Amino acid sequence: MHILSIAGSDPSSGAGIQGDLKTYSALGVYGLTVVTAITSQNTLKFSNVEEISAGIIKDQLESVLSDFKIDAIKIGMVYSSSVIRAIYSKLKRKKIPMVLDPVFKSTTGGVLLQINALHDFKRMLVPLAFVITPNIMEAERLTGMRIRTRNDVRRAAVQIQQMGAKNVVIKGGHLNGKTVTDFVLEGTRFYSFSGKRTLHTNHGGGCSFSASLAVSLAKGRTLSDSVKFAKEFTMESIKNSQKVGKGIFIVKANSVDKIEKDLANAISDFSNIKNVYKLIPECQTNFVFSKPNPRSLDDVLGVSGRIVKTGETVTVAGSLKYGGSKHVASAVLEMNKKFSSIRAALNVKYDTRLIRKGIAKRFSVLSYDRIVEPLKTKTKEGYTISWGIRNAIKNAKRPPDLIFHKGDVGKEPMILLFGKEPKDILTKLAKLV
Repeated sequence: MHILSIAGSDPSSGAGIQGDLKTYSALGVYGLTVVTAITSQNTLKFSNVEEISAGIIKDQLESVLSDFKIDAIKIGMVYSSSVIRAIYSKLKRKKIPMVLDPVFKSTTGGVLLQINALHDFKRMLVPLAFVITPNIMEAERLTGMRIRTRNDVRRAAVQIQQMGAKNVVIKGGHLNGKTVTDFVLEGTRFYSFSGKRTLHTNHGGGCSFSASLAVSLAKGRTLSDSVKFAKEFTMESIKNSQKVGKGIFIVKANSVDKIEKDLANAISDFSNIKNVYKLIPECQTNFVFSKPNPRSLDDVLGVSGRIVKTGETVTVAGSLKYGGSKHVASAVLEMNKKFSSIRAALNVKYDTRLIRKGIAKRFSVLSYDRIVEPLKTKTKEGYTISWGIRNAIKNAKRPPDLIFHKGDVGKEPMILLFGKEPKDILTKLAKLV
């Protein structure tokens, strides 16, 4: 999975491009960058800024967009009208989810958006945003309003939405109170998430929020789930802030569950296989990875909405979720009962060529016959796969690499690949395609 950050460089690595990359690394996705400005700042003060020329910004964007499949874009510091116009010229026709994080002023006082650039910011970048994420002060500057109450926030969100942003998240850290409430205007629905206020000023919290929000959206989560995830991730990052310099604390992004990281990376690699759409069955595909010694479907991570064929590409239609898969997860659970090392599985379209290649490569290839399946399992939703795997491996001396069945009346034939972890399955698949 590839997330692009368009933002300024921060030599303290608390915010900006460097802060975004820390978040992406922690969340197990690949971060790409387009630098818009070079700043001189640390945890004590902001010294200077120099924008990157419009020509180089366009070249950076062209380089990235022509080589990588971008799953989401986060836009941070843009500084000037020339930078804004350069970005707009390359992104105005792109159908990629964009998170726009207005960056007007640094925590240590530096001006990060020129006053005369605000008009172009609202006219060009705001309409590109799937979601825009200003804090209270940034929302005030965008709208010209004074924001002090929840009703003020709602009116400001509506006004920002009318500028063209599809959805609006106004971060409420600058409102008074013991809790921090973030407000969401999703279409016409207005709601909020609250959390405990931290005790110290930090550098990089805003970038952490918008970057993790972009990652969550790219993984197929809803806006509501993504905002909740980003808020929780950011609060944990702030809690773990480090005093690495002489001034304010810098947020520290914690790594996600290694299981999720490994599976997310594998799904990204799977999606980029040449002609991968030919591997997707009519019932679509899932890729799963379980916790050690899984006891139930809730111990198996999978795609909640499956990996689906979209023309000659594939799309991850859902988010990674424990309990998100039923059928492929059931196969792993059944396999793990006999071979505890097997924790990952992937289903692909039935193809005799894949089976023959597997046999030629000395894979352990097993099968089961759905025609002889007892009626009592056929009539119970979700029981077939467990019955099939159990029967296929009952006499197996070693874990199978591949199990297939030829279907039944109204039932699609299928191939299942198994491995100790997701990358094992990709290695096996590479030998078959």
